[in-house]
Amino acid sequence: MTFEQALAALEVIVQQLERGDVPLDHSISLYERGEALRAACQQRLDAAQARIEKIVTAADGRASGTQAFDTES
Repeated sequence: MTFEQALAALEVIVQQLERGDVPLDHSISLYERGEALRAACQQRLDAAQARIEKIVTAADGRASGTQAFDTES
């Protein structure tokens, strides 16, 4: 499942839960599925950010910021 597909599925679940007309047991199942989709989306976003940025460290070893992943320090 792509990020976009997961996000679209999550949006559908949120809409169903916000309507409030879903039986309790089904709401719990939807919530669990939504949480799994949210976690998958977050994981993909985190991985994308890690590919784009790297931590820049100062001379003392502490993080001082970030820079694009493909540039030289």
